[in-house]
Amino acid sequence: MGRLAAARSGLTVLRLQLAYPADRPFRLLCLGAHPDDIEIGAAATIARIRDEAPTLEVQWVILTGSPARAEEARASAEALVGPGIDLAITQEAFRDGYLPYSGPAVKEAVAAVRDAFDPDLIIAPRVDDLHQDHALLGALTHQLFRDHLVLAYEIAKTDGDLATPDVYVALELDEVEAKVAHLHRHFPSQAGRPWFETEAFRALLRLRGLEANAPSGFAEAFHARRIVL
Repeated sequence: MGRLAAARSGLTVLRLQLAYPADRPFRLLCLGAHPDDIEIGAAATIARIRDEAPTLEVQWVILTGSPARAEEARASAEALVGPGIDLAITQEAFRDGYLPYSGPAVKEAVAAVRDAFDPDLIIAPRVDDLHQDHALLGALTHQLFRDHLVLAYEIAKTDGDLATPDVYVALELDEVEAKVAHLHRHFPSQAGRPWFETEAFRALLRLRGLEANAPSGFAEAFHARRIVL
């Protein structure tokens, strides 16, 4: 991924690089259970791919959200991906907090995306995330995309379910500030929630930067069930 990622195994650090296709756009699939999940987990990494890929196609899928929240999600995705990039947004309207109880319909919705789009990289929630909506979408991602690179993002919350990541994306300080500003600008409906504040966003990025020995001290981090070298 150019400067994008380093994967850890014990004391071994492997610096990995995405191969951007020369004959077609790089295809990125971003999956979120809720309108702000993708940005909280991976906004800086997505911006990095946007800036590094010669050409890019993005499929952006959100499974829940009121009309107002859906509009926040659309505006955020468009701003993050930027102009001149092929962006398709799918906004479903499943009930927030109840995704497992709509399991077959949710799986059909994600399968429809799979049938129409073959991504080079998928950014999705963790399978072991303690929020039931995140966990279901994470599990469906691995069920339906069996031969793809999946980077599972993390979201800090009151459940206390953070674990040790596998992949780190070292960030520059301006990328950190851009991510935090983007979140506050595009999701005003979440202001005041304990997990949606600058200190929380920066704290997790700082911790992951420490673990990654990032020059700036900041990083985004992901879980990867399988990476084939």
